[in-house]
Amino acid sequence: MLLGGSVGLGAWLASRGGAPSSLRRSVAVAAVAGGAGGLLITLLGGRLMGGSLDLLARTAALVAPSGSIDILALGPLTNMAQLVTRHPAAAERIGHLIVMGGTIHEPGNAGPMAEFNFAFDPEAVSTVFRSGIKTTIVPLDVTRRVRADRPYVKALRQTPAGDIAANLITAYLQDDRQSRPLHDPCVMLLAVAPGLFEIERFRLDVDLALDADAGTLHLSETGSPVNVAMRVDVEGALALLASAFD
Repeated sequence: MLLGGSVGLGAWLASRGGAPSSLRRSVAVAAVAGGAGGLLITLLGGRLMGGSLDLLARTAALVAPSGSIDILALGPLTNMAQLVTRHPAAAERIGHLIVMGGTIHEPGNAGPMAEFNFAFDPEAVSTVFRSGIKTTIVPLDVTRRVRADRPYVKALRQTPAGDIAANLITAYLQDDRQSRPLHDPCVMLLAVAPGLFEIERFRLDVDLALDADAGTLHLSETGSPVNVAMRVDVEGALALLASAFD
């Protein structure tokens, strides 16, 4: 996996359109970066259409040895489910899939116990969970703990990159004090510093209902085994973010 540094291979893939009948409509953007350290693919959500998905699959098949790809999924898993069903050989090269999504005990943000990314395309989540790919999810149980306050944001303003980060987080400040949850950064933090998180392994089923329960995760003896981040060192996480991973 490569995070930062020189990039040997880079591509931006984006497309829009309706999803096939088994999946729900979505939009996708993916970033692909490779180098001496392996291949990192960040899926920003939704669906890669036609040639874009094929290019992603070919990139995986041609560049990366089996098990050397880490994928960070920041949105709905439609594109991952398509990779599993349409390009199983490429999907087998994935070593670890880290997903921002779901909730175990926390109330949902798209239904009573449903998180938005999973509710958006629960069929895709079910497909990915049943694929056998090593998967770790970072649910609302963790992401809602990671928030920034104004002094933290002010301290970021020491570099051009820090200014950009500070501006982004400022837009998330609530009541001019604390930010909304920093959901997506938790995925990158788990990828580079897994020791900040406590992981538990659950067997999970995905609710495929067409109502507010869609995407809800259910603990089940017959469910798919999934690694779940349940606790996080909040101070350590914020400190690593502030360091720009240096």
